[in-house]
Amino acid sequence: MPAFDAALLLRLAVCYFIGSIPFAVIVMMGTGIDILTAGSGNPGFNNVLRFSKWRSVLCLIGDLGKGLFAIILVTRWWPLSAEPPSQALLWMYGLAAILGHCFSPWLKFNGGKGIATSAGVMLYLYPWYVPPMVLVYIVLRKIGKRRKWVEEGTRASLTGYALFVAILFAREDLASALFGLAFFLFVAWRHKKNFQNMRAARP
Repeated sequence: MPAFDAALLLRLAVCYFIGSIPFAVIVMMGTGIDILTAGSGNPGFNNVLRFSKWRSVLCLIGDLGKGLFAIILVTRWWPLSAEPPSQALLWMYGLAAILGHCFSPWLKFNGGKGIATSAGVMLYLYPWYVPPMVLVYIVLRKIGKRRKWVEEGTRASLTGYALFVAILFAREDLASALFGLAFFLFVAWRHKKNFQNMRAARP
């Protein structure tokens, strides 16, 4: 295998293992609550929020931060070459971190659904597009709570994510927008159980 390919695979593996750190499990240690079985059973921010607001904030910081940190590590502190990385390579690093979160070896290759870690990746790639995404999430979360929406977290998260992708199509090149769309579809697929819950709740 060429040295370049080995170096790239090593960096992708590092991004994957950084992404695999199960912050939801870590922040719930000492509570007596097994986040893997309690609530929705999902080791992510929205499920931790069911039990503790401040722990959910820590979980969000950790899950978002690992997506951001993974790309910073392999592009600024441990770059593959002296040349700036291509946009495609940055998306690959981000995908590796998200896959680590969703299929963590520490959780028998189970994991969260990828929203917060994706947001960390996006914060690095397109920081100016993240605030509108977050604003939509907050507003819809408040409306959903007031109107008692089923799966309010899923609705708010995926709507914010969809807005981010729409901005990519409006303002960036087609390749970047398609990468963003592929990430969105993957994360939406990870929420298939939530969609089932929404359909089951229809009158």
